[in-house]
Amino acid sequence: MPPFDSDRLNAQRRVDIVLSLAFLALAGLLLIIPVEAQQQISSSLRGSVLAPFIWTQDLLRQTRVRAAEIDELQLQLDSTLAVVSSQRTLLEENLRLRALLDLRERGGAAFRSASVVRPGTHGSESMFLLDVGGEDGVRVNQPVVMAEGLVGVIREVGPNSSLAMDWTHPDFRVSAMTLDGETYGIVETARGAFREEDRLLLNGVPYHTSIAAGVPVVTSGRGTVYPRGILVGTVLELAETEAGWRRSYWLEPAVRPQRATHVLVLTDDEPLEVESLELLWIPELSPEEDEGNSGDPDGAGGEVPL
Repeated sequence: MPPFDSDRLNAQRRVDIVLSLAFLALAGLLLIIPVEAQQQISSSLRGSVLAPFIWTQDLLRQTRVRAAEIDELQLQLDSTLAVVSSQRTLLEENLRLRALLDLRERGGAAFRSASVVRPGTHGSESMFLLDVGGEDGVRVNQPVVMAEGLVGVIREVGPNSSLAMDWTHPDFRVSAMTLDGETYGIVETARGAFREEDRLLLNGVPYHTSIAAGVPVVTSGRGTVYPRGILVGTVLELAETEAGWRRSYWLEPAVRPQRATHVLVLTDDEPLEVESLELLWIPELSPEEDEGNSGDPDGAGGEVPL
């Protein structure tokens, strides 16, 4: 341990006192000099000794300002995204409503418009409520449709409401055919691990019959529930075959039930205003085309040799 040096401590104290007196004298001098001289001295100090500190302070200020601007811009972006998302939802709903109105206008008064309410309880995922009932001409086993095609069928009817099931229900079955009427089968539900994976299966197709992908499948009209011509879906691919007996095909559903907020119920109180229901979902099938094809049985467009 170094020995205590009183002389060095006394010398340090004298230096501190001298410096303090010098700063006091300088401060007093700065107080009595003219204002112009004070401004020149402060300007010189800001441009030399204090320049790094001033630059640092300005950088910190700009950082705080930019952080505040970023927060404000983020808030504006979130608000804009919320507005755009709500407008997109409204746009999609408006498009679906316009399509329903167009379908009802072309189909006539036999179509009753209705709003869909999902119960939201466990076990009722494939069921939905409608705000129309017996007083509106709705009956059990009447089809429920959208502008895209078949949604489901009415199961129970009350005076002012009804209960329907969509095609994802395990009990759903419909007799169907390809659009040309050449191939018939039964469309049933194939449940997936999730509701989004539910698909339709066209079963019972004769083994010797092959259906190409993209062919529309419509209700065949066999039975008393579904009239002929409602679009069910389109063929995706071959599902399975049983040698010498039958084939089955996966279908892309015409309607995803979770998108159904407004639907139409096809009643039998009023006559349809179209010759065939296929024209409501596949309008390119015009009578003129059918007449043109019937006049040329070989499809060659020329004379048929005798």
